[in-house]
Amino acid sequence: MPYSASVPPQRPRARPRWWTELTLLVLVYTAYSLGRLLARGDESTAVDHGLAILRVEKALLLNAEHPLNRLFTSTPALGIPADFVYASLHYLVTPAVLVWLFRRRPARYRAARTWLMLSTVLGLVGFTLLPTCPPRLLEAGYGFVDTMARYSSYGWWGDEASAPRGLGGMTNQYAAMPSLHVGWALWCGVLLWRHSRNPLVRWVGVGYPLLITVVVMGTANHYFLDALAGAAVMGAGALLTRPALRAAERVRGAARARLGRSPQAAALSPACSSSVSPTPSVPPAQAPSRTPPRKGTIVSGGCETSAGERFPGQRTRTSTSGTTPGTTSADDTPATAR
Repeated sequence: MPYSASVPPQRPRARPRWWTELTLLVLVYTAYSLGRLLARGDESTAVDHGLAILRVEKALLLNAEHPLNRLFTSTPALGIPADFVYASLHYLVTPAVLVWLFRRRPARYRAARTWLMLSTVLGLVGFTLLPTCPPRLLEAGYGFVDTMARYSSYGWWGDEASAPRGLGGMTNQYAAMPSLHVGWALWCGVLLWRHSRNPLVRWVGVGYPLLITVVVMGTANHYFLDALAGAAVMGAGALLTRPALRAAERVRGAARARLGRSPQAAALSPACSSSVSPTPSVPPAQAPSRTPPRKGTIVSGGCETSAGERFPGQRTRTSTSGTTPGTTSADDTPATAR
């Protein structure tokens, strides 16, 4: 996938702090939730979009929602667990994978987090431009049953999607295209497959997005094309991850340069500042012999001092009688310059 091929691993020393990451993720998810609420479109428009998707699927023989929904409705042993999977794993597995990456694969964390955030923003754009009625909200004549409403007595949700009872107004039920349930599950699956060393966990990464795809269709929360759109959104987010990381690095570099903390200044400061790296004391037995440097040697190491300043450890010279003007003293400094 483009994510793995184009995004280089981050250096371990660049591992972000957990509290800044938590704050960032909370802010982004809050903004996403508010944006999703504000993206509510007209109900009749959303229904028209949903029916158009259903017609396209029937024409292409992709209508797997009807048989799956009938199976989940007639078999509570399948329908009830599927409702719990839909209502919970979306909000549990995704942050768990983020925490696992942060702790166990810190070199990959920043790119993975950026990928998830970019894809979520793209999904929000889809909700805004294409409000879509899910199959469960169509009229009964279209043959779909809302399994979450039918089995709501077994869980914490009510008749309004997976929101807790009484909080249905806090969710946008017409945000079916694309399916971020499928998109986030695909993100989890790719990362588990690529970065886990446990074969069982890697195969869980393969099965998890497939399970979520079946669940969202069997519970009549999404069409099959919604699931494909969720995968496409994640693919677009993966393609944008590397440019986004480069842009963020440029912004950080410009901010450091403006604050006077550029990498070049940081590299030169220890060599040219006696206050940063004081000269360590050397035992007398190990003290180096003070051999006068050869002519032409740059004793300052490229560093300049103001008039009257000395380098650390430099002896204070006294005037020596008998020095002929214009001759060179022991430190190769012309007497006329002193």
